[in-house]
Amino acid sequence: MATGTQKLLPRKRTTHAAMERPNIVWITLDSVRADHTTLDGYHRETTPELERIGQGGHAFRNCIAHSLSTLPSTGAMMSGYPPSRNTVGVDGNQLPDSITTMPERFSDAGYATACLSRNSYLSSATGLDRGFDRFQWLSSSTLHEAGLRPLLSYALNLRSHSAGLSTDTAKHSSAYLMNEVAKEWLADFRRDEDPFFFYLHYNEPHRPYYPPRKYLDTFSEGLSMSGTEAAEFALDVHYNLEDIVANGCQLSDDEWAALEAMYDAEVAYTDEMVGRLFDHVQSMRGRDTIVVVTADHGELFGEYGLLSHSYVLHDAVTRVPMVIHGLDDDLAVDGDDTIQHLDVFRTLLNVAGGDPGDTIGFDLREQTREFAVSQRGPTSFEELLAHNPSFDTSRFHTETLTALRTPEFKYQRSSEKEELFALPDEDADVSSEYPQQRTALDETLDDWMDRHGQPVGAAQEGEFSDAVTRQLRDLGYME
Repeated sequence: MATGTQKLLPRKRTTHAAMERPNIVWITLDSVRADHTTLDGYHRETTPELERIGQGGHAFRNCIAHSLSTLPSTGAMMSGYPPSRNTVGVDGNQLPDSITTMPERFSDAGYATACLSRNSYLSSATGLDRGFDRFQWLSSSTLHEAGLRPLLSYALNLRSHSAGLSTDTAKHSSAYLMNEVAKEWLADFRRDEDPFFFYLHYNEPHRPYYPPRKYLDTFSEGLSMSGTEAAEFALDVHYNLEDIVANGCQLSDDEWAALEAMYDAEVAYTDEMVGRLFDHVQSMRGRDTIVVVTADHGELFGEYGLLSHSYVLHDAVTRVPMVIHGLDDDLAVDGDDTIQHLDVFRTLLNVAGGDPGDTIGFDLREQTREFAVSQRGPTSFEELLAHNPSFDTSRFHTETLTALRTPEFKYQRSSEKEELFALPDEDADVSSEYPQQRTALDETLDDWMDRHGQPVGAAQEGEFSDAVTRQLRDLGYME
């Protein structure tokens, strides 16, 4: 199976009133937790560009991702179904053939569709590329397909937008290259009479947290080490993450500070790149363009004694930023209301004149939601136990986990146990203190699972090439 090289598919023309409908650019960042953004009142100015984009449109503080990591979260976005229904990242790792994808729905509405991805889980290996007229998975093995001009520009800017001439690929950032390729694609779109739906998945600030050279000292003031030393420490944490977590995340205050400073610097750099691409889109003449910026999931920094984004459905990994610019309609929701990615997808598909079918989500112009649902597939603690056989797994779920979140509570349930948390505390189970709320949420979850949570059919397994496996290993998803 192809690993994500550029693909151009024939597309049927339609007679929709194309000039009345907007272009759509959807930007997904990787691993951005909401409470580390300027939008959420964070003490560092990490995302002034997202704040600027949101001030000119709509910004949401409580966008709840459908899962905790790229594969199931993106699987939900591309399918229109929650993880337990589309099965991606729960029972299988490839989108079932029977599902009509979101890009296919936009294509049926007369849109040109394209995707530029820097994450192997959004590639042909998982079937999540299906329905895009144009698709490119960028990795070390496919960089030569990015185009001469983008590659030359990237090479000339390696010192300021990446790690310079280092041969360690883990140290290099790719957001600048993503922007340069995106600009070329946008120029191609302008020559087409149809509106376009362009989905971009940036890999930053996914670990390892090694910001470009010009950002190394952005938040280094007050650290006990230099920005370069902090980045090297963050890289060491990346390579030894399982051992560190298995042994209790015993980092000093200075080490925690360094780790978060490098993460925040990565967030800030990626925010700058988003702002640049947004300005480029805004400069394009022709039809209006709706721009969405969000994240597929967040990141853990010690919650439950964990790092990265595995095992738990804590708000640190499920509450993500969301801004929408160019959607000028009045909305039924405000910035503090709970929304999910598929609400935005359904809204945009309706704006595009498409058919959402039985996909989940509410049109933000018409409805508000009382709760959000996130899910995580079965998980194993073998890697942690291999480093420390005494690692306590008793507080975690190993079977498929579903979390129903209201503004006040989070109710979690698997086949092993149930828990109720009074937000923002996600440590103490308060089921005995709020029995009526627990019962009501349990019944609500039963109803939701009956209507939306059952699998569409047999799960499917994808074929992961050596290139895909190598990138997933670099990102820490595989040993």
